[in-house]
Amino acid sequence: MTLILDSGGVSALAGHRARLAALRDRGLWPPQVPAVVLAEALTGDARRDFHANRLLRTCQIRDVDESTSREAARLRTATGKASKISAVDAVVAAFASLYPDPVVLTSDPRDLGALADQTARPLTIATS
Repeated sequence: MTLILDSGGVSALAGHRARLAALRDRGLWPPQVPAVVLAEALTGDARRDFHANRLLRTCQIRDVDESTSREAARLRTATGKASKISAVDAVVAAFASLYPDPVVLTSDPRDLGALADQTARPLTIATS
């Protein structure tokens, strides 16, 4: 299993050592985080971002290439809700679909679920 975090997943885990320990014990650490998630998860204020930055230092931040971005656009359009689903969520779903047995930790299971319904590889959506 590969754990993928969206911005809600980052927020849910930041500053919660017990949850991090549980994920490590289950072999789900370190998680993969598409770099675009940082734009949603952070404020740019080091004081306000302290816990998130501390968490992100233990994650694997991954670049998103053109192919994954194009797949995200396809997924978003295929949901029929492109104007309501964020591009970042679509990138997370497209990115997650590159991994075998991905688990996406999110605070937005409805949108991620709609996107997951359009992926070629099944995604497990876990709520944060």
